[in-house]
Amino acid sequence: MNSDTQVSSIVLGPAPSVQIPVADDAFVGHGDSASLGALNPAYSNSSVPQSSGGLSEEPFTTYLDENHAVPEEKYSCFSFRKLWVFTGPGLLMSVVDPGNIECDLQSGALAGFKLLWVLLLATIVGVLLQTLAARLGVVTGLHLAEVCYRQYPRVPRILLWLMVELAIIGVDMQEVIGSAIAINLLSAGRIPLWGGVLITIADTLAFLFLDSYGLRKLEAFFGFIFTVMALTFGYEYVTVKPSQTQVLKGMFLPSCSDCRTPQITQAVAIVGAIVMPHNIYLHSALVKSRHIDRAKRQEVREANKYFFIDSCIALFVSFIINTCVISVFAEAFFEKSNQQVVAVCKNSSSPHTHLFPDDNSTLAVDIYKGGVVLGCYFGPAALYIWAVGILAAGQSSTMTGTYSGQFVMEGFLNLKWSRFARVILTRCIAIIPALLVAVFQDVEHLTGLNDILNVLQSLQLPFALIPILTYTSLQPVMSEFANGLGLRIVGGIVVLIICSINMYFVVVYVQDVGHMILYVVAAVVSVAYLSFVFYLGWQCFIALGMSFLDSGHTW
Repeated sequence: MNSDTQVSSIVLGPAPSVQIPVADDAFVGHGDSASLGALNPAYSNSSVPQSSGGLSEEPFTTYLDENHAVPEEKYSCFSFRKLWVFTGPGLLMSVVDPGNIECDLQSGALAGFKLLWVLLLATIVGVLLQTLAARLGVVTGLHLAEVCYRQYPRVPRILLWLMVELAIIGVDMQEVIGSAIAINLLSAGRIPLWGGVLITIADTLAFLFLDSYGLRKLEAFFGFIFTVMALTFGYEYVTVKPSQTQVLKGMFLPSCSDCRTPQITQAVAIVGAIVMPHNIYLHSALVKSRHIDRAKRQEVREANKYFFIDSCIALFVSFIINTCVISVFAEAFFEKSNQQVVAVCKNSSSPHTHLFPDDNSTLAVDIYKGGVVLGCYFGPAALYIWAVGILAAGQSSTMTGTYSGQFVMEGFLNLKWSRFARVILTRCIAIIPALLVAVFQDVEHLTGLNDILNVLQSLQLPFALIPILTYTSLQPVMSEFANGLGLRIVGGIVVLIICSINMYFVVVYVQDVGHMILYVVAAVVSVAYLSFVFYLGWQCFIALGMSFLDSGHTW
């Protein structure tokens, strides 16, 4: 039995017995298995659920049912016209949300410039994973959740869906928190935090309004949001004037001398904030909005190339924004004491001086206090421009979270929901805990919730990283576009590193619980989490070519 036969059998377990309508359009969700099988005959096997009567049903229309034509012109190595058509999905998947900003500013305040190299590596890993996500969507005509639906058994598939939904709800909570804080800062405190949380309900109406104008208009809006964030956080960078030598040293000389648990936690949070798991699912779906004849390999290669360029450009802009935030707080507030900040805030007649204890303890900042401190040191303009940037970040994450949630629900459950129902569900789940904290606690507890959500994103990362690496490495799925040996090795190393880091923090968390009942509950949940990650990793390494791990199966 050759290795190809073994690898192809990773088509993971019994497929669900469901009816899946098939449509002619290459961008109609679950019907795309037809086009996938046409490109890769090996994929059209018993593992793919076949419809017994689906052809008579109405076509399954996905959340995005647009299909933009690619201009036909003589083949060339590069065409700006074609790049323009393929530009857009990268903007939606590389959003910088409020949780990301909070992670950045805390990294700068806690570790100075020392974690910039982690940001650089996380961005490179993000390029790798988003490239794989785009390639999966382009080559197969299916997005990642749809592929998981066809290949994983029912229980792992449902667990994956729940994990990704948890990550999406976490992102939406960060948007609620960030937008509420931004509104409070922009109104000079006149609108309380709980009022800002309620105002975010209006995001639902704004999203539905923009969505009605089509995908390209929405992509243009994201381009505008990116521009606003680049200008606002770029303004802060120019105002603070960080040391360029320290920026370059922190970026290209990996080290973290004197780093302890808080700094290491921030390093892990950076990875989770940059490589957000739900965006991998999102990107694999968004690339389907461009019309590609998958029977023509040249068109597939060309689409992969332009989507790669799109991802690189978007993630580079995201990297610049994140670098600006980390550098600003590293230069201005690293190792600052609360007493120093209080003195400056009093001299500037800031109404927020009471936020900081008048002692020699090290300054602790969040997206709320960060804006206040910037206002104290660099004037009111710095505070209001900061708040505008946070508000822009919040709006971008609202829309990507909703799109991701819809694709994930459609893919894993073969379930259609209306736009309105999906947005309302996600936003209600996100608003309730944020509103309770805003009403009964203070801003520190609200932003503390952001810290927890950032770590949550990192813990959810294996549930996107492992499936995308698994299926893009399978030749029966990807044909000649399957990952090569070098990419499999790099991907396997990334999986091992991220999973090892997550395991470390799970163990540390359980040890620090303290109470016996909580200890038992945390231990049980941790064992379940690690077991599921192990299962996915085991299947992934079989797909990467380690067939000796598959001795328990009969092919």
